[in-house]
Amino acid sequence: MDREQKEIVQEFFSNDAENIFEKIEKFSSLMIRYSCAVREIRTKFEVLNEELSFRAGRNPIESISSRIKKPVSIAEKLKRRGIEPTLEAISSSLNDVAGIRVVCSFIDDIYRVADMLAKQDDITVVQIKDYIKKPKQNGYRSYHMIVEVPVFFSESKLLTRVEIQFRTVAMDFWASLEHSMKYKKQSADRPDIAAELKSCAETIAATDARMLGIRKRIEALESEEK
Repeated sequence: MDREQKEIVQEFFSNDAENIFEKIEKFSSLMIRYSCAVREIRTKFEVLNEELSFRAGRNPIESISSRIKKPVSIAEKLKRRGIEPTLEAISSSLNDVAGIRVVCSFIDDIYRVADMLAKQDDITVVQIKDYIKKPKQNGYRSYHMIVEVPVFFSESKLLTRVEIQFRTVAMDFWASLEHSMKYKKQSADRPDIAAELKSCAETIAATDARMLGIRKRIEALESEEK
């Protein structure tokens, strides 16, 4: 943690000795809430994957990963937005403290699984950003959902937001490498390298579409044989 990050964290928790332990306790409680929300959503995806595997004979979800933002990342994001770094600001201003990444086999699996989740009674969809149909300028493709899920504790029920990113295996491969190069090498911002990365993203997207087409042809042939 560099000096600037330490200053941000100190500002977040404050140097008030009488209140700092209370703030740390409240922050830990909030993080537990986000952690529980992640477990709730992960379980839903695991159930859907098992059901769809039984019905269709294949798993639409290749992998599920999750993370909770670190305190310094939370504080930095609030500061970048010009928001006073307080505990109250975390839940009211940030949608991505809790994050889940769902990697699917095919593009249509993404929309199918996302739709199934959205239709569940205790899920509220807050926001959708479809970077598959409308990729970012750099070529990034993914399907983003912000959802609210109730987390039940012994004496309360708290609605908690979770960001979900859906990608195919190919999209995840590109995004992971692009992120690694962007943050570890300044040269990744060069126009020629950015253009090459975008070209790779387009090639990967075309491959995703072709693989989906092949799968549908195979399914059609199997259907004809029955």
